Amino acid sequence: MLKTRISLIALGLMAATQASANDQAAAKGFIEDSSASVLLRNAFINRDKKHGDDDQSEWGQAFIGKFSSGYTQGTVGVGVDAFGLYAVRLDGGKGRNGGAGIDFFKPAEGDGPQNSPHNLARGGAAVKFRVSNTVLKYGDQMPELPVLQYDDGRLLPESYTGTLITSKEIKGLELNAGRFTQEARKSAEGRDSGGLKSINVFGGSYKFTENLSASLYGSDVEDVLKKQYLGVNFVQPLADDQSLTLDFNGYKTKLDRDFATDDRRDNTIWSLAATYAFGPHALTLAHQRSTGDTGYNYGFYQNAGGIGDGGSTIYLANSYWSDFNNEDERSWQVAYDLDFGAFGVPGLTYRVAYVRGDNINTRGFGEGTEREIFNQFKYVVQEGPAKDLSIKLRSSFLRTSDSMREAELNDDGNEVRVFVEYPISIL
Repeated sequence: MLKTRISLIALGLMAATQASANDQAAAKGFIEDSSASVLLRNAFINRDKKHGDDDQSEWGQAFIGKFSSGYTQGTVGVGVDAFGLYAVRLDGGKGRNGGAGIDFFKPAEGDGPQNSPHNLARGGAAVKFRVSNTVLKYGDQMPELPVLQYDDGRLLPESYTGTLITSKEIKGLELNAGRFTQEARKSAEGRDSGGLKSINVFGGSYKFTENLSASLYGSDVEDVLKKQYLGVNFVQPLADDQSLTLDFNGYKTKLDRDFATDDRRDNTIWSLAATYAFGPHALTLAHQRSTGDTGYNYGFYQNAGGIGDGGSTIYLANSYWSDFNNEDERSWQVAYDLDFGAFGVPGLTYRVAYVRGDNINTRGFGEGTEREIFNQFKYVVQEGPAKDLSIKLRSSFLRTSDSMREAELNDDGNEVRVFVEYPISIL
């Protein structure tokens, strides 16, 4: 059992590693350590489909408020985290809104895309308890784990309701265990709009040295699938302004027999990326491979036929517009990053990537292939009244083989995303 192996690893590390300082002993109080902020997010996504599928386009303004209290003093510290979300639809795309890939505003059951709501609001809170360096949190949360990663890549974020324990008693070691029983869709009101039955998560990460770290996690989505994850990251400095980073990520999943529509249940997918950074430049080469009798399944919502484990639960190198995660798919990536700070424009960065996938099993339509060109500029204001205001411009050009389209696995398209965000600190 993966859970047993994680426990044995943890015990070994506990015996060999010194304990961390006691965070709770340093607690300053419920109010004294509190923080509050509002993020203003203006988001636009347009998808121009090329072969008959309806184009998609949405534009909205979001207000994302978050509050995190400190902990009361004493052996057991008590605190509260809360959030409030509000979004206004600025343009529904003239009937092109409501697509699953954008999902800013979900139409009511039975309504067409043109009837998407003009605004939506959602809130949540969680109570937290801390003993030493271990925190138990119950309530509405936005978990960030390789097997349960909430989606914050659209207008509003997803959230989950449940219990999560995070322990950092040993220096360099973090252990997590939790159970969640509700999922809030990012495009709808209510904390149970995703239809989640339950998901159990467990695992941990350990920093062996300053340069080497690893993570091992597992999850069990009730009546849907079981998933395991392994991640290893190694950074080797080469000179004052040069380094080589190796990043491995892999998942093994098995769909439950009652959830799978046939006997296609097993998948193993992994990626290995090597990044050479030199001055303001970085060059990345990556390979990703999927094997088994189905593709890698993750995310979306159970009441819409999805998995329910978070729209960002794909810690893989070749995930942009396409995830390159089809059955038997092999994909290669080359990417280049540039930091314009070295040329007198601090805060401006650029990334361009090319990914090509082949060997895709289309189940009778011939070998499938796909390729994507990704571009992104991002600028963060460094000083002045608009300090920390960020502007992100992103585009993707996706092209697929006829066999991919005939098998309804993917389609050609051009995508544009524009995100403008301004964080305001209140406390």
